[in-house]
Amino acid sequence: MKAKQLNIVNLFLEAAHKFPKKTAIIAGDSSISFGDLEREVRETAAYYWEQGVRSGDRVLVFVPMSIDLYRSVLALFYIGASAVFLDEWVSKERLLLCCKIAECKAFIGTFKARFVGLFAKEIRKIPIKLSLKKRSLVKKDLVLVDPEKTALITFTTGSTGTPKAADRSHEFLAAQFKVLRKKINPQVYDIDMPVLPIVLFLNLGVGCTSVIASFNSRKPESIKPQLIIDEINTFKVTRITASPFFVRAIGVYLMKHHLTLESLDQIFTGGAPVFPDEASLYCKAFWGVDIQIVYGSTEAEPISSISAEEVRNDDSLKHGGLPVGKVHEQTDLKLIEISKEDIPEVDQIEALELAEGGIGEIIVAGDHVLKRYYNNPEAFAANKIVSKGRVWHRTGDSGFIKNNQLFLTGRCKQLIGINDQIISPFIVESKLQALKDVTMGTIVHLGNKLILVVESQ
Repeated sequence: MKAKQLNIVNLFLEAAHKFPKKTAIIAGDSSISFGDLEREVRETAAYYWEQGVRSGDRVLVFVPMSIDLYRSVLALFYIGASAVFLDEWVSKERLLLCCKIAECKAFIGTFKARFVGLFAKEIRKIPIKLSLKKRSLVKKDLVLVDPEKTALITFTTGSTGTPKAADRSHEFLAAQFKVLRKKINPQVYDIDMPVLPIVLFLNLGVGCTSVIASFNSRKPESIKPQLIIDEINTFKVTRITASPFFVRAIGVYLMKHHLTLESLDQIFTGGAPVFPDEASLYCKAFWGVDIQIVYGSTEAEPISSISAEEVRNDDSLKHGGLPVGKVHEQTDLKLIEISKEDIPEVDQIEALELAEGGIGEIIVAGDHVLKRYYNNPEAFAANKIVSKGRVWHRTGDSGFIKNNQLFLTGRCKQLIGINDQIISPFIVESKLQALKDVTMGTIVHLGNKLILVVESQ
């Protein structure tokens, strides 16, 4: 029986109908209500349709995190087109490579991006160039699509090799929305500062306000904590969803200047490891705030989560792993033998599982776990395992399970095997950085020797 047609944009339209006067997005001096954003999405969708964009077409969107970005992407969803999203910090070379992979029919970009496009063959080859600001008053009905149809394509952040294009269907985004909603539990009265672009879509689907921080993701080191703190206080932000870098930078500034954030209730952070010393910083800087550290990846978010308080008080690094909490109830997780080889289709996924207590590669499956890449069979072969029609994702991370908790031991390719033991530079480095007067350090395997390298202050 064929699945019922749908469109992920309906989540936003329903929220807009419930809360038309509520502020949807605040970006600097600009803001827009849910009602006005819905109207602009419909008018933008009508303009795209008039320009020749149709259901199933791929459209390259090269726009920084802004009201314009979400209006444009929602409008593409509305007409059944696929948004190919590139981070604004991506290099020109990477941009052109992603263009070649995605084979887009149309392009939406800022004036600067359009100017660069004049000198880039791959962008010049895109037939339709769409204005970022134009809209049409001609009525265009919502286009329902097959659930498996592509809604959003995002590229991995790596700087070398062929980029992996994560192919997210309407059905996948709906499943991810459901899981993230249960985990984050956003409320209508929340005011969120989502530095992670995908989270703002979640907010638009539930009717809570999003504040886009004055933060340039292309130059994270140029972050201005006081400016962001002013925005948090001005708009009474109740929740931050951001990378550990962002949270740490704000936390360090708060402690240095003896400041507090009265309105803040929650922080969700993920995308990089958070060790006990950093978790301790979070707890001190954001005293009284519920801080959750989420473990996941582009292809699977979330996998597990743990509170900063638990990590702060955990001595598990002495036992060889970084705790990342209990596996999410809608995520199936297994540990398999670490291997650099592709794993072909298998009848029984259980046949690959390690014995209890061993360190293995983490693989996951679930409705919210990415099942495909666009135009990249090599990436699928290297990162997926198919068993009885079900797709499992190979995270490339190693770890073990103890007392129903998941512990990370670093990237599989970085582990050192010697004398029938597995040594994790990931854990060694974290221990070294926690030592007084040590700037950084690592352990390397040269010949038959292990060499500890330490840099002091």
